[in-house]
Amino acid sequence: MPGYQQGMAALPAYTPMMARLGPLPEPEGGYAYEMKWDGVRALGYVEDGTLRLVSRNAKDITAAYPELAGLAGATGGHAVVLDGEIVAFDQQGRPSFEALQPRMHQRNPLKIRQLLVTTPVTYLLFDVLHVDAATAITMTYTERRRRLEDLVHAGRHWAVPPCYADGGEHALADSRRLGLEGVVAKRLASPYHPGRRSPDWVKVKNVRTQEVVVGGWRAGEGRRAGTVGSLLVGVHDDSGRLRYAGSVGTGFTDEALRRLGERLAPLRRDTPPFGDIPREEARGGRWVDPVLVGEVQFAEWTGEGRLRHPSWRGLRDDKEPGEVVRGEG
Repeated sequence: MPGYQQGMAALPAYTPMMARLGPLPEPEGGYAYEMKWDGVRALGYVEDGTLRLVSRNAKDITAAYPELAGLAGATGGHAVVLDGEIVAFDQQGRPSFEALQPRMHQRNPLKIRQLLVTTPVTYLLFDVLHVDAATAITMTYTERRRRLEDLVHAGRHWAVPPCYADGGEHALADSRRLGLEGVVAKRLASPYHPGRRSPDWVKVKNVRTQEVVVGGWRAGEGRRAGTVGSLLVGVHDDSGRLRYAGSVGTGFTDEALRRLGERLAPLRRDTPPFGDIPREEARGGRWVDPVLVGEVQFAEWTGEGRLRHPSWRGLRDDKEPGEVVRGEG
């Protein structure tokens, strides 16, 4: 079946459906609206009393989130494939990508046990793709949503958040009031399209974010001497070439700078991975293989294809560099 990946488990392996960036659909368009959560997309495979978590780029991330294991006992004994977002909350109770960063990249069991106390996560579920021996992807959104709500019993670290059926303006206003990224509009009559970025799902953002590929960095000065001062980043154009998109010098915590230093050190190379970087922009650059993906918040794109006022949000190990194109962050 299209969208499947090769897997050893009895449950078939799926790739997540993705949304397109756009404005709110017309009110009469037949959509439900969900909050856009600021976390890590994950498919959850519940089978034989265990939970297996798989990232958007098909990496097994189960070990990073042991507090979610209990979800295996919360589906009424059914083998299921679930879709959702793993989030961490800040001190104000809002989903925070920055707060999630240490959890995303950690695989040391001792450190994970410590983070369970300081930075617990919640798995916010919004779709079901498979139940026992039957796929659910051909069902409509309305049917899948009803099935999901019937299947999953809420727990301390997982939940099925409510959706809005009374119009996108209300949902978007609530997302702004709650300090969230935005909403995702989902066509009520649509099936689930594994591995596709479909117009049946539309993400509407309150802030502009963009995934970027890290291609180099400049050394810091003053308090940040000896660490990263700014990152030199790019996005792929329509032909697949990595184009320079500017430098990012704000938004870094001390911990983020430490992690970046560790990840960049073994990736050094002699030449920039961007073929179009101006000489003055390249001056002082230290180049790396373009394999790390991050996310920035920014004001707008300039006429030269540069990010205006970008601010670093964090690394994204759940995304592959080749996926990074302009406008799909």
